[in-house]
Amino acid sequence: MSVWQPSAPCTPGACIEATGSATAVPRAVLRMAAVLALVLAGVVLSPLGGRIPAELVKRWCRWIVRAAGVQVRMTGTAAPTGGLLLVANHISWLDIPLLAAVRPARMLAKSDIRDWPVAGPVAARAALFIDRNRLRALPGTVARIADALRAGQAVGVFPEGSTWCGRAQGNFRRAVFQAALDANVPVQPVRLRYRIAGGTASTAPAFIGDDSLLASVWRVVTARGLVAEVDVRDAIAPGSHPDRRSLARAAQPGATAQADWIHAALVA
Repeated sequence: MSVWQPSAPCTPGACIEATGSATAVPRAVLRMAAVLALVLAGVVLSPLGGRIPAELVKRWCRWIVRAAGVQVRMTGTAAPTGGLLLVANHISWLDIPLLAAVRPARMLAKSDIRDWPVAGPVAARAALFIDRNRLRALPGTVARIADALRAGQAVGVFPEGSTWCGRAQGNFRRAVFQAALDANVPVQPVRLRYRIAGGTASTAPAFIGDDSLLASVWRVVTARGLVAEVDVRDAIAPGSHPDRRSLARAAQPGATAQADWIHAALVA
């Protein structure tokens, strides 16, 4: 376990509802093939980097989510141009294309994502990496984020430091907000939710605990009526908060939910 990474109490056994059925398998296979095809297209085009129009990147990200059988509902304000720290709560692997659909960004990712099949090569070209097992590497990571922000880039971060199931969430960790302060750029909070069509919250997309990526993807593609809600809040102007603690609190999308129901499920 990392010496500093927070850990959520969410686990697949306690938090995730069952999805799909045997009759859903053919549809799920087609969805998975479509997602894979889109990701492979990203791998092929990734050497073009910034020459790909931002609008096309945003559409590609939404196509990935739609190909998995998930509807996307985006509300709120448009993200500003120039250097920008995009921050969101973290539930699923779907969060990454959803956040990039708000504005294409360099994602802050854990270093072992480089080894992921298919998606790893894309991340290696576009992401900023953090080694969560080396506390002394954190200041250098914050400095690299600040450099990217000063260069006018958007950087996407999930400051909870761990995925949660979606019915509860963690506190935003403060360290990455120092990069926005150092670079004097705005912070764009984004709230992500997953629901079944009709309004019921769903934990099916969650990628938590000792869950495998394949198991999480399969739950998504076998599910019916999943909706991803992306609420883009007003950007927090640079200079409006004196320190990273208050900036992190202001960026937290909604009051921090308590996880009592999770603990109760774990001990039941």
